[in-house]
Amino acid sequence: MTLSSKGMRRGAVVGALVVGVGTSVAAAPAATAAPHCGIYWGSLPKTAKITETAPMMNVRAGHHACFDRMVVDVRAGGSDGYFVRYVDTVRQEGSGFAVPLRGGARLQVTVVAPAYDNYRQTYRPANRSELVNVAGWQTFRQIAWAGSYEGQSTIGLGVRARLPFRVFVLQGPGAGSRFVIDVAHRW
Repeated sequence: MTLSSKGMRRGAVVGALVVGVGTSVAAAPAATAAPHCGIYWGSLPKTAKITETAPMMNVRAGHHACFDRMVVDVRAGGSDGYFVRYVDTVRQEGSGFAVPLRGGARLQVTVVAPAYDNYRQTYRPANRSELVNVAGWQTFRQIAWAGSYEGQSTIGLGVRARLPFRVFVLQGPGAGSRFVIDVAHRW
């Protein structure tokens, strides 16, 4: 007795299903893409405890092959406390008014470093809406001032999308310190 090729296919499929019952078959490992530039930062809030504080002096930025970077310079004595997170709306210190930002996502960068010392300003941006010109950058869309109040300063960072970021503090130059915020170009 012979089976047609159509019947053989049916029989082969049924046989394969029967053989598969009650046996465990190791699944092939899922293919995962390597992260962009080896970055494993994530996009959850980042914080650091306050152990010292000093007035902030400047905000600057630079772009790198894998990320865009914002730096907050702090005067001698250094500062190390921060809270950085994605928010729906960045709010001004003190008043709570919304800070409009370009981009698909907004990072609220709060550093425990006032923009004043003994009631004298140590940081006065020429343009509160554009602290640094980031036009044409891959990730950053806008850096805006949200104010300084009760010993801390807030900066709104408009980015292209909710992307991985990291925050750390570097000591120096001299007795000062720098808050560094890197935002990856992509996941």
